[in-house]
Amino acid sequence: GSPWIGLLAAIAMGALFSLLFAVMTLSLATNQVATGLSLTLLGLGLSGMIGTSFVGQPGVRLPNLDIPGLSSIPVVGKLLFGQDPVFYISIALTAAVMWFLFRTRTGLTLRSIGDSHTSAHALGIKVIRYRYLAVIFGGACAGLAGGHLSLVYTPQWVENMTAGRGWIALALVVFASWRPWRVLAGAYIFGAVWIGQLHAQAFGIPVPSQMLSSLPYLATVVVLVLISRNKRLTMMNTPASLGQPFVPDR
Repeated sequence: GSPWIGLLAAIAMGALFSLLFAVMTLSLATNQVATGLSLTLLGLGLSGMIGTSFVGQPGVRLPNLDIPGLSSIPVVGKLLFGQDPVFYISIALTAAVMWFLFRTRTGLTLRSIGDSHTSAHALGIKVIRYRYLAVIFGGACAGLAGGHLSLVYTPQWVENMTAGRGWIALALVVFASWRPWRVLAGAYIFGAVWIGQLHAQAFGIPVPSQMLSSLPYLATVVVLVLISRNKRLTMMNTPASLGQPFVPDR
C-alpha cells in the first residue's frame, strides 16, 4: 500500500483518540490525568491486537525528499535537504502554530481560554468548542508522530514501538515553556541524543547498551530538574487554567 495512506490513517486515529479524550474530559469532566492514562493503556492494547497480523511483514517507507542542488552540499546537504517529508512538515507545522497563536485573533482567543476559561466564558467565548478543536488538533499531531515511527524510523510493525517517547513529548512542553519554537528545538536535541547513543553502540563504545539507551531519558530528566529550580521560568508562560476542568453554567 501507499505510505501516504498509512500516514493519513495514523493522523486520523490520533484525532479519533483525542476526540474520545475530549468527550470524557470536556463534556463529562472526568479527571484528565486518569483519563489520559486509561486511554494510553487502551491504545497499547488495541494497537497490539490490531498489529498482530502485521508482525514480521515488510513495511513501506516514506521516501526522502532530495532537493536538487541543495542535498549535494557537503556535510549539511543530506542533513537539511535530504530528509523525509514529515521532517519538513514538522517545521512547517511549528511555524504555522506560532503564527496562529501569536498573530491571529482566534489564536489570541485560544490563549485567553488557557489563561482564564471563566473570564473567556463570561465574554461569550465558546470555551468547550475551542478546547475540542485544540485537543483534536493535538491528537492529529501525535498521530503524525506515530506514523513517522512506523513509516520512516522503523518501516514495519513493532509492538510498543513508541517506547515511552510520548512521555518525552510532555516533558518537552514543560522544557519549552509553552513556546512552539522551543518545542521544536528541544525535540531535535532529544532526537540528536537518541541517534547519538545508537551510533555509540554501533562504534562499540565499552558501555552497557542499556545505559546508552537510557541516555535520552536521563537527559530529559536532568533538563526538567534544572528548569524546575527556576520557578519564574517554569511559570512564565504556563496557562493559568492548565489541567482545570471547565463546567459552564447551565
